[in-house]
Amino acid sequence: MLNIVLVEPEIPNNTGNIGRLCVGTESRLHLVHPFGFVINDKNLKRSGLDYWVHLDVTEYKNVAEWMSQIPDQSRVFLMSSHAKKSYLENQFQDGDWLVFGKESVGLSAEVLALFENHLTIPMSPLIRSFNIANSVAFVVGEAKRQIIGL
Repeated sequence: MLNIVLVEPEIPNNTGNIGRLCVGTESRLHLVHPFGFVINDKNLKRSGLDYWVHLDVTEYKNVAEWMSQIPDQSRVFLMSSHAKKSYLENQFQDGDWLVFGKESVGLSAEVLALFENHLTIPMSPLIRSFNIANSVAFVVGEAKRQIIGL
């Protein structure tokens, strides 16, 4: 089972869509406070549709609390548009932690400094970034493909 981590998510629709993706891929969702919305927000539940009740989700008050739950920090992969290595070049394993930052600015320099493994999603220079829900889908799809051996 993959662990999907959203650090300080800002947009409830994105978090709801990612929650739905986690249910569909049998992944765990980890949400690190502060959020830009209330977790019971109607938009969050609308995006997650009726799947939210099936979601394996854990909330943490901050990054330090989340980090205390990671058994092997070498299997934590932070997504950053500034990383040199593509997620397509990485070898994923069951139980990996895939970490995404807030929609407006990504992961902070402080969080990036806590872990060695930084990955990027290749994209056209015409855009700054992909929508976070799309980014999670790209990376989870590749990781699941590798794990189940397709």
